[in-house]
Amino acid sequence: MVEVILRQAVDELGDIGEVVDVKPGYARNYLIPQGMAYEATDANQKRFEEERRHIFAKSTRELDRAKAASERVQGQSVSFSVRAGEEGKLFGSVTASDISEALAEKGVEVDRHLIRLEEPIKQLGVYKVTVRLHSEVRPEVTVWVVAEGESES
Repeated sequence: MVEVILRQAVDELGDIGEVVDVKPGYARNYLIPQGMAYEATDANQKRFEEERRHIFAKSTRELDRAKAASERVQGQSVSFSVRAGEEGKLFGSVTASDISEALAEKGVEVDRHLIRLEEPIKQLGVYKVTVRLHSEVRPEVTVWVVAEGESES
């Protein structure tokens, strides 16, 4: 394990400024090249302290943007009319890309990578889907999956 200083919040790992242990390959191949962390040395600790104010200001701006976007996303509802079998099983599926496109048609742009689906939707029903705009901002979208010929009620 190797210690790194996080320059930004990383899901499942830690917040800005935390010193965390990670596998060497994860640090070397992902966190450090992406600018998400520094190796935890005395020199880098001093470097981080000098940057701290700028990093927190940037983080605050990102949080404010995410909150503004959340207001547009929260409470949105999208509907998909799909072919389904007898027991409500879909012939195909509804994916994060489909949800992103449906939101875009309503004038709400959301990158498909921010839409959190464990797996594509393959059953008829109503689903609450989380959109991860920021580590602290996660609005929900209602996804209606109805059989062709029916409508959401």
